[in-house]
Amino acid sequence: MLLESQIAAKAKEIHTDGYPMSIGEVLSLYKDGDIDVHPEFQRIFRWNDSQKSSLIESILLGIPIPPIFVSQRPDGIWDVIDGVQRLSTIFQFVGVYRDHEDLLAPPLVLGATEYLPALEGYSWEVANAEGKVFTDAMRRDVKRAKLEFRIIRKESDENAKYDLFQRLNSGAQLSPQEARNCLLVMLNPDMYGRVAEISEYADFKECVPLSDQKESQAYRQELVLRFFCQANFSGSHTELPMEYGEYLTRWMREAAAEYETDGSPIDVNLFDRTFRLLKENLGEDAFRRFNGAKSLGPFSIASFEFVTSGISANIDLWEANPGSLASRVHSVWTASEFRENSGTGVSPRRRVPRLILNARQYFSSVS
Repeated sequence: MLLESQIAAKAKEIHTDGYPMSIGEVLSLYKDGDIDVHPEFQRIFRWNDSQKSSLIESILLGIPIPPIFVSQRPDGIWDVIDGVQRLSTIFQFVGVYRDHEDLLAPPLVLGATEYLPALEGYSWEVANAEGKVFTDAMRRDVKRAKLEFRIIRKESDENAKYDLFQRLNSGAQLSPQEARNCLLVMLNPDMYGRVAEISEYADFKECVPLSDQKESQAYRQELVLRFFCQANFSGSHTELPMEYGEYLTRWMREAAAEYETDGSPIDVNLFDRTFRLLKENLGEDAFRRFNGAKSLGPFSIASFEFVTSGISANIDLWEANPGSLASRVHSVWTASEFRENSGTGVSPRRRVPRLILNARQYFSSVS
């Protein structure tokens, strides 16, 4: 049967192990560099001290902790796919955790918890003014506590860990771009660093004012990816074969495999030239609706897609004619090429390819 053959084929692509390990053993792996918790994730996941203290409480009380999922790299090192915050909290509490700059993080001082309010102020081995520090016996109990590990072995399909990450974190408190950032860190940390750097360019930030909520959800980095995804688009006017969020993630994964510093598909120079032009000629009004007299309203994602696609595809033309750019961008709001393919009734699957291709043509002349 077709289903049985598909199950058999896919099952052969993923090889897994599972067994418990003591926290003491995991600490040794971390100190030896044999397990990678991707410290860049700490800027994405957001556990507060109360959540961290609750994890230590669970360990002390023997409350079951969800399994840690890791993927074994070809060099034998374990990549943590799910469980970054749990392991990072343990490492920080013990005082061995190093951040994304390889600096030793301040040890965690616990707060009061539901079942152990007396944990307030306790640390691993450096006593505070009140002398609150774990005893030798308490430290031994923690190091002997077991964590359950699920391991994707190195002979598995190379995409298995990324697919697993997406599935495990589909219900997590992450924005779509925060989840993409985690994937990108695992796929290509250099590309992740470059995208994060580009998202802070002054011209870009001036043209794209965002709310604090959007900023906290890594939306600015999503817009950077969208820009390059648009610039590399080679499809037709027909709608995308999948939802746009999935399409962007798939493009990012392919781009990460091709990425080289200062190379395609991340053309930093094109991004810089595009937003320098927009900043100098429109500033924060670059992607706001123009009503014939003035720009108003919030940032428009459809306008971003149309304007950046058109200008970046014709960058030499507009650098030679910057004085005409503002009026051309303002005219977008009455252009049929834009109006008929944007708005609440048009899905991103249909909107994005049409806006990209229409924009390349619309901005191909100054008149």
